[in-house]
Amino acid sequence: EPHVVFGPGVSVGDGCVVHSFSHLEGATLAAGVQIGPYARLRPGAVLETGARIGNFVEVKNARMGAGAKANHLTYVGDAEVGAGANLGAGTITCNYDGVNKHRTTIGAGAFIGSNTALVAPVNVGAGAIVGAGSVIAADVPEDALAVSRARQRIVPGWAPDKRAALQAEKAARAKKP
Repeated sequence: EPHVVFGPGVSVGDGCVVHSFSHLEGATLAAGVQIGPYARLRPGAVLETGARIGNFVEVKNARMGAGAKANHLTYVGDAEVGAGANLGAGTITCNYDGVNKHRTTIGAGAFIGSNTALVAPVNVGAGAIVGAGSVIAADVPEDALAVSRARQRIVPGWAPDKRAALQAEKAARAKKP
């Protein structure tokens, strides 16, 4: 489609679709891959047959297995994603600790819920499910469920009192010369 940038070292297989405003450099796309719109494939991105990279997804030094999907708002860096795995919106692989890069491995058929951070080095087993909003810093076995988030707490009547206190603080600051 229009407004696609192909940098050096890009290989595109038969039947691929690269949607508008995507940027590819040093990437390999097998047959039937779909990219974008607004996707970025950086050097070392390898997408196997039928993989799908959606809008505002960035892939760097990572392999997406056959039929694997990262449909929107996701960063996949220094990773191996198995065939048929699904990465939900807002998933990121936290691959850099400030000094070294680490790898994330996601098994075939795994499902990663939206807004999940996978803190590398970490492995998510084949068929595992990671609950939305989780921070995963330990390996998840095959076919297991991993959830790491605090329980929701409801404090009735808290909001009006807090708003009143904040408004009083703001009014007091406004009175100071």
